[in-house]
Amino acid sequence: MTANAESQVLVDVAWLQAHKDDPSVRIVEVDVDVYSYDEGHIPGAVGWNWSTQLCDTHRRDILSKSDFEALMRAAGITPQTTIILYGDNNNWFAAWAFWQAKIYGHHDVRLLDGGRRKWLEMGGELTDEVPTHAPAAYTAHDADPSLRSFLDDVRRDSAARAIGLVDVRSLAEFTGEILAPPGLPETCQRGGHIPGASSIPWGKVCREDGTFHSRDVLDKLYADAGITRDKPVVTYCRIGERSSHSWFVLKYLLGYADVRNYDGSWTEWGNLVNAPIEKG
Repeated sequence: MTANAESQVLVDVAWLQAHKDDPSVRIVEVDVDVYSYDEGHIPGAVGWNWSTQLCDTHRRDILSKSDFEALMRAAGITPQTTIILYGDNNNWFAAWAFWQAKIYGHHDVRLLDGGRRKWLEMGGELTDEVPTHAPAAYTAHDADPSLRSFLDDVRRDSAARAIGLVDVRSLAEFTGEILAPPGLPETCQRGGHIPGASSIPWGKVCREDGTFHSRDVLDKLYADAGITRDKPVVTYCRIGERSSHSWFVLKYLLGYADVRNYDGSWTEWGNLVNAPIEKG
């Protein structure tokens, strides 16, 4: 991908410092630790709680189109707004929000490369002042089915080896040694991975400071694990947030043509009756 193409989906700290007061830009923080925003955030940033505002807790699903529209309106976002997303854990849930924004067709949405960590490392200011924005008019596109995989799709295509399947969890989760990352709920009955999946932990796509590796490094990372451009690629993790991060890398930084996020992920597959798994 060219530097110009990357600039359409990534911004650095210097860019955000220069544009954070631009009325056509809306900064949004989405953290694993939902209390981080209250403790201090980039001036002008809106905070979204991934566990209540970026999912339908009754249906165990992403936001509906109407709920997505309501979220945008409340944040003062129009279809023409440039959304800059950032968060902790190298943008785990910021990428989850990016994925949903693209599902509903928002044109200009980008990640802050390195997320909250990089902003602080570069001396970025934090505030506890919560901004207020006048509600905006927002009409979303219908959901784009080409960005998401469901259980039936994955069962069919993985059995036929018709997809490149990327398990982005830790190696200990992939082998079945543990069911979930430390401190997170164990929401599956069995450990292991979907047969045929390649283990490419999400963290390998980032440098020590949380920014993304170069295209050459990323290309080699996936190629060495057998993930190529000649067939569709599906990413998955435990609940879909880490896999949306790797989905972003494959689709937007590497330009893979057909990449989908299976957000049902291991909490769905690992609880299925009679579904094949592999360990080790």
